[in-house]
Amino acid sequence: MTADLFAWGTGRRKTSIARVRIRKGTGVIVVNERPIDRYFLSEQDRNTVLAPLQVTKVMGKYDVFATVRGGGVAGQAGAVRLGLTRALGAVEPPLLPKMKDEGFTTRDPRMKERKKYGRRGARRGVQWTKR
Repeated sequence: MTADLFAWGTGRRKTSIARVRIRKGTGVIVVNERPIDRYFLSEQDRNTVLAPLQVTKVMGKYDVFATVRGGGVAGQAGAVRLGLTRALGAVEPPLLPKMKDEGFTTRDPRMKERKKYGRRGARRGVQWTKR
């Protein structure tokens, strides 16, 4: 991979969708045109995003550019992590087994359950009154 070519990865979690590009570089991480520490304010979300880089020990070798839409902050962090994992796997396939052991390659299938007719929510029914 040359310096000007990108590897792409797409990640999804709940209703968030992330498109992640990586290229060889100095370790710059940008999410929605903002540095990662200004986009993901909590340490937990930043650790979620950086986990594939830390596990594979390639922390300062790649520049990461992510665009993420939809959902909440935690869902967006999970989507970026999956997209970053897929992009790293495309660049360096020998890293995939290590990321798979950590569970980064698996898409989290949990989604919000839809509201049903005749009920107040997905499962909650209307309250019954005797009198």
